[in-house]
Amino acid sequence: MKRKVLTAAALVTAIAASLMGCSSSDKQNTDGVKSIRFASWDNSKDLDEQQKLVDKFNEAHKDIKVTLEAYGSDFDTKIAAGMGSKDTPDVMYMWNYPAYYEGLEPLDSYIEKEGQAYKDNFYETLWSYNEMGDTVYGIPVGFTTHVLYYNKDIFDAAGVDYPTESWTFKDLEDASRKLTDPGKNITGFGFKRVPDPYDFEMFLWSNGTALSDDEGNLKDYVNSDPAVLVFSTFQNMEKEGVAVATDKDGTDEMMAGKIAMYINGSWPISSFNDAGLNYGVVEIPMFKEGSPSVSILSSSGLAMAKDSKNKEAAWEFIKYWTSEDLNRARIQYELPVLKSVVQSESLENDVVKGVFYSMLQQSEGYTPTSFKTKNWSEISDSLSTAFENVFNSTVYGDPKTVLDEVAGQ
Repeated sequence: MKRKVLTAAALVTAIAASLMGCSSSDKQNTDGVKSIRFASWDNSKDLDEQQKLVDKFNEAHKDIKVTLEAYGSDFDTKIAAGMGSKDTPDVMYMWNYPAYYEGLEPLDSYIEKEGQAYKDNFYETLWSYNEMGDTVYGIPVGFTTHVLYYNKDIFDAAGVDYPTESWTFKDLEDASRKLTDPGKNITGFGFKRVPDPYDFEMFLWSNGTALSDDEGNLKDYVNSDPAVLVFSTFQNMEKEGVAVATDKDGTDEMMAGKIAMYINGSWPISSFNDAGLNYGVVEIPMFKEGSPSVSILSSSGLAMAKDSKNKEAAWEFIKYWTSEDLNRARIQYELPVLKSVVQSESLENDVVKGVFYSMLQQSEGYTPTSFKTKNWSEISDSLSTAFENVFNSTVYGDPKTVLDEVAGQ
């Protein structure tokens, strides 16, 4: 689930390097076996598991040979370079569709051939994160919503009841006051000093607004009264000392017992489990009582290159990689995207993973601003500067004034 936007300068540099040093590979061997290149952004242990699954596909398909290409942290640069030189891998992980969709194969006709039941088995919310406009460019592979994590030991020591799905941010504030203990260096709530604007939009959605309108215009949205209330809520908690703005995402502070609550995706679960942390998760608190909170999705899909010479073979591999069997094979490190697997594995009843699916169900119908504008990189930079202004304790800029400036007013 990548989240890195490639700048225009980096894109040009990557393409130039590709044109100088890359050459197109043959798409079909002399023996008639179709060659498929599969680009992954994972590394280390996950790659070893992926290679085993690729080998299993190759063993079952004698007319197709898939080669796994591990791009790791260079993923965006290499994908951009491949598209610039028309040497894109046939199949690739994808999340940043706004940046790359013009080089991807539309998949609607492939999905239609599989039948409606095929598409319906994926959670509806996931499709909106794997398409541009009304065109699907990726098949969902993995996702995470965000939830509220809490340290049960800190709650127990303070005699505070655990959070529930009916909590509002007012409840979170009240609990944070009781949980904060300067003598023990414990703060009730933690959040990033400079939140990722992509992520932070979910709080605006939860309060009835967004960063922008459907055309990506910020005015009267990012600086609307509901948006200002969201920013003020976080800032006021920090000013009062019942919340702390962290340099990272808060996971280290949670592990060290320095904060009682924070909001994050599913990434820290394995670390918390390995460390034996006594934690719980619950839906993100509401801003308005009776109006369920909304979560952003960090989503990954499997996409096909528009320039692929073996599209039918590529589709066979995409179907395999997104199948029920492989959803189950990756269940230890990735939340399944197929309803049938979630049901068969009883994940919706899991005390931890089930909450991520609850958030998924109540987050349908929202489109991130990054999907609405071609200027997301610039907008994101501007918003990050605004967040720093509002949440930096040496500044504490007035949210209304700062957001008006971002909106161009």
